Amino acid sequence: MSTARVLTLIAAFAAFATSSAAQTPVTDGETASMPRTKTGSDVQPVMDQAIFAHVLFNEFEGRWNGSNSEFRWDGQGWVGTDYDRLWIKSEGTLQGNGTLEDGQQQFLYDRAITTYFDLQGGLRSDIDSRPTRNWAAFGIQGLAPYFFDLEVTGFVSGEGHLAAKLEASYDLLITQRLILQPQLELNVYSKADPARLVGAGFSDIDTGLRLRYEFNRKFAPYLGVVYEGRFGQTANFARQAGESTGDFRFVFGIRAWF
Repeated sequence: MSTARVLTLIAAFAAFATSSAAQTPVTDGETASMPRTKTGSDVQPVMDQAIFAHVLFNEFEGRWNGSNSEFRWDGQGWVGTDYDRLWIKSEGTLQGNGTLEDGQQQFLYDRAITTYFDLQGGLRSDIDSRPTRNWAAFGIQGLAPYFFDLEVTGFVSGEGHLAAKLEASYDLLITQRLILQPQLELNVYSKADPARLVGAGFSDIDTGLRLRYEFNRKFAPYLGVVYEGRFGQTANFARQAGESTGDFRFVFGIRAWF
């Protein structure tokens, strides 16, 4: 047999063997030794549905201006997942004569819409020594550029009144434990409400500087100074009621969360 015929037969046999191997079914033993592709059931689920809770009192303080004192609190808490939460926010001021002012309680549903901001909606109730008012609430809360804590909320009352509230604060680290916090809160109303001493337009501002020392992240006493101001119609209503329209006060309190 010639060399050419031998090479032709070898080539034909190799092609037949290759074709047969490709069509041979894989046994169970062979499957175990082959690399596997992950199926849907093999992928670990993202743990974003766990339930958490958090409570923060950013202001829990006494205020004093040399002639009279008051107690102020401002706190909030939530329970829920990384994306959906129920929020409760509460603030108010107890005057030295026992009257309660600026009592606001908010009950909100919160949905994360970006990495840094949440969308919130729900109910606000003004509950203090003055007539109660209820509002629908809708706003955003989160961390603005340069790490400012920011809350912007709009309100609509059952009487058709509109209102808006802005709250902002910033933590300036002097050391890892000593922190200076500027803070600002202002309110705007579309219509006057004389029974609550609230006028139309830019109504009032509460701003200050607080220097706190964090013994740990959950507990920090602080000292500071704040300014409480009323403007426009709100200032006129305050004068008629014999109340101050603007006041600087020394503050001391604690900031705590758990």
